[in-house]
Amino acid sequence: MVNRRSHHNLRQNIRSLMRRSEFQGFGAPLHGRARGIDYLQPAPGSQPGTLVVTEGIAPEMTLLDYSATEFLERPLQQVTSVTEYLDTHSVSWIDVRGLGHEETLQGLGSVFDLHPLVLEDVVNVPQRPKVEEYDDQLVFIARMVVLKCTGQCDFVTEQVSFVLGEHYLLTVQEEQEHDCFESVRERLRSNKGNIRKAGADYLMYSLIDAVIDGFFPVLEEYGEALELLEDEVVENPSRRTLEKIHRMKRELLTLRRAIWPQRDAINSLIRDGSDLISDDVRIYLRDCYDHTVQVLDMVETYREVASSLMDVYLSSVGNKMNEIMKFLTVMSSLFIPMTFIAGLYGMNFENMPELKNPRGYYICLTAMGAIGIFMLVFFWRKGWFENYSTTGSRRPRDRR
Repeated sequence: MVNRRSHHNLRQNIRSLMRRSEFQGFGAPLHGRARGIDYLQPAPGSQPGTLVVTEGIAPEMTLLDYSATEFLERPLQQVTSVTEYLDTHSVSWIDVRGLGHEETLQGLGSVFDLHPLVLEDVVNVPQRPKVEEYDDQLVFIARMVVLKCTGQCDFVTEQVSFVLGEHYLLTVQEEQEHDCFESVRERLRSNKGNIRKAGADYLMYSLIDAVIDGFFPVLEEYGEALELLEDEVVENPSRRTLEKIHRMKRELLTLRRAIWPQRDAINSLIRDGSDLISDDVRIYLRDCYDHTVQVLDMVETYREVASSLMDVYLSSVGNKMNEIMKFLTVMSSLFIPMTFIAGLYGMNFENMPELKNPRGYYICLTAMGAIGIFMLVFFWRKGWFENYSTTGSRRPRDRR
């Protein structure tokens, strides 16, 4: 009966949580697109290449042009300002942050001669991570995850698109606020490593590697949160605990959806090859693929742990209910013989031998107390007072 009731209550709680999470979420809310409810897609039957743009703040555009001996970094006000750098032998990185201005995005398509379907994939987010090769360009679409500094598990996931040319790399990010490319920018500014001696393909690898590495801080936070949640489930489960488990499972599913197709896309870069990616850079991409597999293994492990916490929660709630029922049963058992004695001598028949005894009242109370003490000792000897639902409880002692 207890298990059946617990299963029923758990199903009711999950249904309630799913209705609430559809509109609100729990704790620190997930990013809109991380919840899968904010898609920028054209209407069914629209012409291929149709852009859906939510007008807002104009994108921030930055140019980083470099070679082994020279480096230039400056903001761009107009897309056409980058044209003079595209025909040089230096590497040009054009970073566009934001998708809130259709005229600017159309200008990107004109300046870089983007195929209409490429521009549609870049603008109409989110897209599944993938690789597409055109005549003189290579397009790579990925999902980027950035940990938010809120003091708890909370992250933002957004789309970042790479368009690789012979001497340039165009990156288009979905949002302006969050970014995991600052480490690459610092390496370019300080001329550390081989990045400024290599071509645009090595720059693309460095940025993809930064995207993959961005998953590790997020997963580290979730690993610590799962340990705390496991202790809470065992020691003090509550409805709030169920909400945390449900939220954790949803967010881990979001991470899995982000990293799983990304692994296939990176593998496609390595396997299929391209004239724009050298053999040396393809070797570095193998290491990036290994990191992606490692991230995916961590996500799958954490998802299994989060799923098992639901079973632990149900067991903990059942144990808690059993402790309550055990306490009520012991109390009822103590008073059953006392109630019988009180009822028997409360009939007040005149021929009862103990009715006129001057010490009958005290004898009756003494008998009741002796029976109660005897039953308490008996229950204690049986180990019925042991609490098995708390951490570190003692093993039942063998009193035989």
